[in-house]
Amino acid sequence: MKEIMKSLFCILFGFTAITSLCAQDIVIGEFASLTGSEATFGINSSNGVELAKQEINNAGGVLGRKIKTVIEDDQSKPGQPSSAVKKLIASDKAIAIVGEIASSRSLEAAPICQEAKIPMVSPGSTNPRVTEVGDYIFRVCFIDPFQGTVMAKFALDNLKAKKVAILTDVRNDYSVGLTKYFKEYFTSHGGQVAVERSFSGGGTDKDFRAQLTSIKAAQPDAIFVPGYYTEAGLIAKQARSLGIKVPLMGGDGWDSPKLSEIGGSAMDGCFFSTHFSPQDTNPKVQDFVKKYREKFNAMPDGMAPLGYDAMMILADCIKTAGTTDAAKVREALTNVKDYEGVTGKITIDNKRNANKSAVVLKVNGRQNDYVATIAP
Repeated sequence: MKEIMKSLFCILFGFTAITSLCAQDIVIGEFASLTGSEATFGINSSNGVELAKQEINNAGGVLGRKIKTVIEDDQSKPGQPSSAVKKLIASDKAIAIVGEIASSRSLEAAPICQEAKIPMVSPGSTNPRVTEVGDYIFRVCFIDPFQGTVMAKFALDNLKAKKVAILTDVRNDYSVGLTKYFKEYFTSHGGQVAVERSFSGGGTDKDFRAQLTSIKAAQPDAIFVPGYYTEAGLIAKQARSLGIKVPLMGGDGWDSPKLSEIGGSAMDGCFFSTHFSPQDTNPKVQDFVKKYREKFNAMPDGMAPLGYDAMMILADCIKTAGTTDAAKVREALTNVKDYEGVTGKITIDNKRNANKSAVVLKVNGRQNDYVATIAP
């Protein structure tokens, strides 16, 4: 009898252990700029990830298990993304990684994910080189060749600009890439780049008057400033103080509630491309805006729905794969087609980039007004 009881105990213990193992949470790692110069990028994209995780878990999770996110703050600093991702993979046993918004930080972390064969999905890194790191690196945003073309086309067609100035952040892969693609389209379609100047972002340069004085002398019809909101607001204020009245243009790096807070009324009448407008009447967009405002008591910017879409697509791919095995999740990511995201219909192409539309917004006080949607 004692032997029978012992055998039954072993069977019961083994069953309990297997059940417990099956019930373990699926760990998704996330690295983001929660503090530092681009903190709104990380905070808002993480809010989107959190909202998606909450919805997924409330609906029963994935494969009968809950999603658990472990977030590491890379502090908007070089050197931190690699440390964050190493910890998420080695210590936290993340089966996939979400991050980052800033291309330079994604480029630092991507080789680590690639070497470990852990899928990484960037919500908002638009530099083409990010996914070129390897076949485990994906994104749910459009890329700079498209975004640069969108703003060059907008300058020519909508602003009727014949001559522009460009002010580039040379420390920023994102800014350098956008400049390249903007110039290519603008000059090949009859436009002239009258003057190019540069600066070093990330808090290094805060006085842009020397560059702006040179730009003013060239008398451009518009100024392309493909940097982040932290510098764009300061540049706009200093431009207006020097008597420069033409519109400034930028990319999705401007998309932050802090843009008008930093630049004030100097930003009014300026334009930027991004992934999403809360004014979009699409029911999926309006549902997201409603849920986001209820949870975070704030209006979402373009980074929040990108975080949301990244997490939703990742969860969908785990479900499709039927397993948390990294290689099979990676395979499922390569087959994402016509996914109806908040930021548009998403198809992952053979270079692991998202083929999707962009929107152009006009700064109007604390509100960014929808101007146009540009298809790929």
